[in-house]
Amino acid sequence: MGMVGGGSDAFIGAIHRLAALMDNQIELVCGCFSVNPEVSLSSGQSYFLPENRIYNTYQEMFESEAQLPEGERMDFVTIVTPNFVHFDPAMMALNSGFHVVIDKPITFTLDEALQLQKKLEETGLTLALTHTYSGYPAVKDAKARVARGELGKIRRIYVEYPQGWLASKLEDTGNQQASWRTDPKRSGKAGCMGDIGTHAHHLAEYISGLKVTELCAELNVFVPGRLLDDDGAAFLRFDNGARGVLVATQVAAGEENALKIRMYGEKGGLEWSQMESNTLWLKWHDRPTEMVRVGTGQMGDIAQHNTRTPGGHPEGYLEAFANIYRNFSLTVRAKMNGEQPTEAMLDFPGIEDGIRGMQFIDTVVEAGYNDSVKWVKFVD
Repeated sequence: MGMVGGGSDAFIGAIHRLAALMDNQIELVCGCFSVNPEVSLSSGQSYFLPENRIYNTYQEMFESEAQLPEGERMDFVTIVTPNFVHFDPAMMALNSGFHVVIDKPITFTLDEALQLQKKLEETGLTLALTHTYSGYPAVKDAKARVARGELGKIRRIYVEYPQGWLASKLEDTGNQQASWRTDPKRSGKAGCMGDIGTHAHHLAEYISGLKVTELCAELNVFVPGRLLDDDGAAFLRFDNGARGVLVATQVAAGEENALKIRMYGEKGGLEWSQMESNTLWLKWHDRPTEMVRVGTGQMGDIAQHNTRTPGGHPEGYLEAFANIYRNFSLTVRAKMNGEQPTEAMLDFPGIEDGIRGMQFIDTVVEAGYNDSVKWVKFVD
């Protein structure tokens, strides 16, 4: 693995490194860890990389790594930069023959995501998108149960993601994360909805197997002077006729990362909360509610494939992140060996999920700033 971003002064870089290295399937061999060459060098040194594999620019990294013999050069790059620095390194990596892992949202614009899709089709390379919450074993079990028809035809989906860290104008205090995430030049056209609304949208589609076809939304800026939305809600219509409600906010004072989803079909319902991630609740109208626990043998094969710890030991955020990296690496290795990846290996978000996320952002922004109630079809 090579890395773009993720230096010692970064927010999410350490999470990516810990997740990628967790299963001993991946080795960090090079990187351009910052736009500041001094920070990139000091970061690479602290990761015990040789100085000739620590680069001042990602352009230099791709050019130099491509010249190294197979088995020595990196096989893929992970891109952990602000949104406006996703597309260029991803496209250059694909053009240089490297697979890609990229943080969400996948790009700055929908058009850029579509260009990456075309390039992936041309090259046959693999891309993973770190929609972390799809990596939890209980979420994977929920998806499998819905696909098997245990809940019957899905009718209703409620998904919410309240945070409170932007309840004040933190971007004016020098906070680096708040600064770029509230800046339309670096974050894109959406703030809260681009940052965490995309997670909620992806989780609803991932578990249900359905696609949102149109939505009606309201976006709000509660903190005076903020340039992007810090709160919003949307009514959703899905392609099977199901209806949904999505709420995302970063001004819910006191909340941390309280992502939660409830889903109801003709036969029953399910509920999962990120902050109680080892438990999946199954609800029935004709028998008692069931509590299904990770690590106890109650879940199916895909969930078990993504479970590391014995029952009673939490499978958390790092493990969910690591599941994406492991499944991606197993897929890449299988393809390199001329083998067909298994269903379990292929279970990670990819380019289609990235495009859906950008379509969600475009559609919710179009609908959310309209003073009248307006249903907007998903952007093609």
